[in-house]
Order: sequence, then C-alpha cells, then structure tokens
Amino acid sequence: MSASLNAALEDPNPDVLLAAIRDVARARGMTQLANAAGLGRESLYKALTPGAKPRYDTVLKLLHALGVRLTATPVRHP
Repeated sequence: MSASLNAALEDPNPDVLLAAIRDVARARGMTQLANAAGLGRESLYKALTPGAKPRYDTVLKLLHALGVRLTATPVRHP
C-alpha cells in the first residue's frame, strides 16, 4: 500500500494520488475507511472521484485512517 502511494506521489498529476488512495480504500472497504476517517461514506466517494479537489485535511484524515503519513525528503538534483 505505501509503495503504491509513494509511486503516486512521484507523479505531478494530483489525480494519480487520488486514484491510488481510491484503490487502497476500495481494498480496505469504503465504509470502514469512511468511519475511521470520520467522514460520511458519500463524502468519501465524492472526495475520491476522478477530477475531485478534496481538501488537504480530508486527504490527511484518509491517510491517517489508512495508517500512513506523508513525509518530506530532499530532492536530489543531478
């Protein structure tokens, strides 16, 4: 799961990350994830719809409910 999310974070297109979160959420169970994140099930589906622009705090709630966190690492320039 974390490898998939890390790969998605490498892509500059934010829809790629949402798609990765959506895939993991479906595997875990959307209702269970919505409850763990403190979101309504419909809100979760809307936040993960292709082209959606979820709030940063919503993404953090989802990642926390999935048991992962975002971290910053320095970019190495050639």
